[in-house]
Amino acid sequence: MNDYPWGAGAATGVGSYPGDDPEEVLRTVLGEVPELPHLPELPARGPGADMVGRSAGLLVDLPVHLEPSGWRFSDRPGRDTVRTRDHLARDLDVLEEVAGTHDGPFKVQVCGPWTLASTIELRHGDRAIKDPGAVRDLAASLAEGVAAHVADVRRRLPAARILLQLDEPALPAVLAGTVPTASGFGRLRAIEEPVAEDVLRRTIDAACADGAAYPLVHCCARNVPYGLLRRAGAQALSIDLRHVPRRDDDAVGETIDAGVGLLLGAVPATDAALPPLRATAEPVRELWRRLGFPPARLARQVVVTPACGMAGASPRYVREALKRCRDTARMLFEAA
Repeated sequence: MNDYPWGAGAATGVGSYPGDDPEEVLRTVLGEVPELPHLPELPARGPGADMVGRSAGLLVDLPVHLEPSGWRFSDRPGRDTVRTRDHLARDLDVLEEVAGTHDGPFKVQVCGPWTLASTIELRHGDRAIKDPGAVRDLAASLAEGVAAHVADVRRRLPAARILLQLDEPALPAVLAGTVPTASGFGRLRAIEEPVAEDVLRRTIDAACADGAAYPLVHCCARNVPYGLLRRAGAQALSIDLRHVPRRDDDAVGETIDAGVGLLLGAVPATDAALPPLRATAEPVRELWRRLGFPPARLARQVVVTPACGMAGASPRYVREALKRCRDTARMLFEAA
């Protein structure tokens, strides 16, 4: 079994939260999921704090700016790039101030190459995914920028073990050929699995070289390409438990059998009346029983999370949901 960076019975968040105070939200994360905290993302602060803009700010020599239709590549850095980098710099300063002595696993999140390529537009308006050369350039630029970002986080948290989460919610659509064109009237061609795998692998290899970070991929959409992600080098997968149908049993079972960690989204990501604790834990147990793996392995290999990012939730519910993740993980550990 893999050397998982988290301890048995761990819980964590996915990435985004409501609010605009990075210190307040980071303290909430550290307090509610201390076994595996992470760097919060606060898209409510505006452009450049969103998932795509934040990660586009990491690109090396590929500046972007904001159009009414979304993010687009630019000839030179402008105020949108500056604002994006300022948001991240502020977050990292707060991280160092509040959590600089953290000595356990710590997770950071960036947008993966395929989700970026299916979102950012080329200078003439088409999405980058339409141009294979643009995709290669974007992926290489992202890998270089993410490697520098990981190094910066490691410098600020010298005693921590860093986990790098690549967010790829658009990957199933990329593979299925359902990404809309910039006009919205058409669909872009499907990307073949070997091509998608190669681009993702190169990004992971470069960003996590020499053990700089433990790579995992988050995909909260349906039709998660488990085999592709595993072959590309993801050592753990973050998925929404609601989107794990029985037809995926073989692929999920192979993933577990290969020792790949699973971050299972078992708690609603937006305000909801939470059921009794056992009802939250039962779908995790049911999946494990269905696939025939020993209970003792569950608490070590599985991390409990919300179903997705929580930017649309209330601050009160965020605390409830993270506490429920932590309590569910503890129950699964104690029952193992």
